[in-house]
Amino acid sequence: MPPRSEADGGAQLKSHQYRAVAESFGVDPAGYDRWRPRYPQPLIDRILAGSPGNEVLDVGIGTGIVARQLRDAGAQVRGVEPDGRMAAFARGSGFVVEESTIESWDPAGRRFDALVAGQAWHWVDPVVGGAKAGHVLRPGGRVALFWTFSEAPDEMNRAYAEAFAAAVPDSPIKIGSTPPRADQAYATIADNAANGLREAGGFAEPERWQDSWDQAYTREEYLAMLPTTGTLTRVPAEQAAPVLTAVGAAIDRLGGSFVVHSVTTTVTAIRLSE
Repeated sequence: MPPRSEADGGAQLKSHQYRAVAESFGVDPAGYDRWRPRYPQPLIDRILAGSPGNEVLDVGIGTGIVARQLRDAGAQVRGVEPDGRMAAFARGSGFVVEESTIESWDPAGRRFDALVAGQAWHWVDPVVGGAKAGHVLRPGGRVALFWTFSEAPDEMNRAYAEAFAAAVPDSPIKIGSTPPRADQAYATIADNAANGLREAGGFAEPERWQDSWDQAYTREEYLAMLPTTGTLTRVPAEQAAPVLTAVGAAIDRLGGSFVVHSVTTTVTAIRLSE
């Protein structure tokens, strides 16, 4: 559940240029893997059903959340990941992971039936990444780039925004107290991804899919998840503590648990014949 500035890429930022944030999630790989939400199973199944085979390249594999879902559905997955801490965690699940950004990664002639990126492509140069995707996909192969955004209750959003602004006043990340709707949150990033594929060339016209669901959180679960988001991964614990306290108090006022509505937005395209 990224903050608004992570969801829209930053109104004046090119998110792929912010490597310090992009590679900050490995500060706690086990926590990230435990608490980050999974992706809708119908999306995983649709990606594989629409690909010519089961060999998948997972860009920004992280701890292997997407990769495990793909493997459970029958895929053979190889990962590319710039953060050595995340890569090591994914290897612990049995995946072959090469440490690199996708822009500089050398595929060494290897080709894949699908290239996926879950919650990661906004850290990739959309045109350079699109060109690399075209290079490593077999004709008919599918690129699928997806992000999930979840709508927390308004009271929690206000508490989070106000506490973060007070606790981390010098942060370049600004959190809005009224986030966008979940089905609109990644519109700018999705547009950038689709335009990158168009500019790179070699793909059919990109499509956009959306999958939605509801998920219940307890106070403990949500407060464990928040430090794994890009807003707090680089914030010292003593500064993050009042933010978590404020959000916890908001959850208490809601009765100690709540439901979020989540939407996964996917940009996907088919590699044309060479």
